Amino acid sequence: MEHLRSELSIVLGETLSRLECISEQPYASLYSLYDGKGHSLPLMAKYFNTKGIASQEGYKLSMLARESTVRMPTVYGLIVSQLPPQHEILLIERMGGVSVEAPTRTPARWQQLQDQIVAALLAWHRIDSHGLVGTVDSTQENNWPAWYKQRVEVWWSTLSYMRPERLTMEDHRFLFRCRQNLCALFDDFDDPCVLVHGNLSLSNMLKEAWSDQLLSMINPGRTLWAPREYELFRLSEEGPAEALLFRYLQQAPVAEGFIARRWLYMLWEEADRLIHTGRFNRARFDLAARSLLPWLE
Repeated sequence: MEHLRSELSIVLGETLSRLECISEQPYASLYSLYDGKGHSLPLMAKYFNTKGIASQEGYKLSMLARESTVRMPTVYGLIVSQLPPQHEILLIERMGGVSVEAPTRTPARWQQLQDQIVAALLAWHRIDSHGLVGTVDSTQENNWPAWYKQRVEVWWSTLSYMRPERLTMEDHRFLFRCRQNLCALFDDFDDPCVLVHGNLSLSNMLKEAWSDQLLSMINPGRTLWAPREYELFRLSEEGPAEALLFRYLQQAPVAEGFIARRWLYMLWEEADRLIHTGRFNRARFDLAARSLLPWLE
């Protein structure tokens, strides 16, 4: 932390009194910056411990901002540090507001806020990829089922090689069944790839505390072009997130097969997280497996 504070003080040309970590992810940590008098600066530093991810997020933010109906954080600069350990820092705008996870003052305001979020999502989801699919650093001309099958094959091969202790033999068998039934699960799929946020959750949406109006969306994911259902599966938790999902589907329905595929996506997302970070949400994995099981039988 002290080395990072010194490094940022040199880059910004201003002595920083302290840094405050407000969000910690497996590959990145987000810091608030405070000047020599203890006042917060209007920018934040996102520290990446993996090379190349910072520039990808900067590009993704600029793509979303061009087509957005709400504010996106402005990117001020990218620092590629030569100090060990190797890291990169993205300097971005400090956004005001509170998380959409905080309850609204009235039910009517919650309905209004949902409509604002849906409108913001649809603005991105109307941008066609023209045949492209994939992540910021690896887009290709392909269809979604074929591209996703490629990803599943990579995850499966990696898990078979790693044999992580957190996955039981029963978990491996279930993942194998999902892999074998992948084509059947995509039977009714017919949705083009569009521009997606890629990390959609209530915690990544900010609103005004006093008016409950949507302000901005933050922390996008690395996926750039994907079908709408791959954006929406992250809203599968019971409560406000699921209510927002149903609100979206009332205005822009997707194929019925999404009922099963959202659990498929959740299952393999946990496998991906385990491979790349070593972290694993057992409860989320088991929920996805239980919910997907009827479609495999």
